[in-house]
Amino acid sequence: MRTYVYIDGFNLYYGAVRGTHYKWLDFRALCKHILKPHHDILKIKYFTARVRPTPHDPDKYIRQQTFLRALQAYLPEVEIYYGHFLSHPVWAPLADRSEGPPRIKVIKTEEKGSDVNLAVHLLNDAWLDSYDCAVLISNDSDLAEPLKLVRSQNKKRIGVITPHKNPQSRQLIKYADFVGKIREGVLRISQLPDPIPGTNIHKPAKW
Repeated sequence: MRTYVYIDGFNLYYGAVRGTHYKWLDFRALCKHILKPHHDILKIKYFTARVRPTPHDPDKYIRQQTFLRALQAYLPEVEIYYGHFLSHPVWAPLADRSEGPPRIKVIKTEEKGSDVNLAVHLLNDAWLDSYDCAVLISNDSDLAEPLKLVRSQNKKRIGVITPHKNPQSRQLIKYADFVGKIREGVLRISQLPDPIPGTNIHKPAKW
């Protein structure tokens, strides 16, 4: 079965690997451990945004770039597509209004574009008949509508793999032919080699 995998990078990071030792993730190995053998994984499309250095973590941009270079050097089926982060001031209510003013001004940072990019690729690849099965790694219910269209109009099979420990999005699984979760044991056995063969790319020391 010709299979394309679509990875929501923001969801994957915050749902499965943040705070773990498994950030050096081999997407191909991950997919092969999760999916059944009849899936012929032709492409893995990874949707993310470049992070910015911060005062408390000035090296996180370098770590991310090292990981992206490792993916491109080791996994020819992986394609990377970028959204962007947007920061802007907003007024937010205090959790405890008995202390201080009822609202304060904070800086809100949002990832923009990745979910739209993923939805467009998912739909366009279906219309081009590039796959028989699309596997979505995300728990973002905003992606339910493109899944619905791909299944109803293009008659493709849909798999939904959630990286979160909390319940799977009902909106997503409603259009899925099969579902699954990313568990810690699968992350542990799905790590990139260190260093990447034929290169000088090493796993960042702090990871």
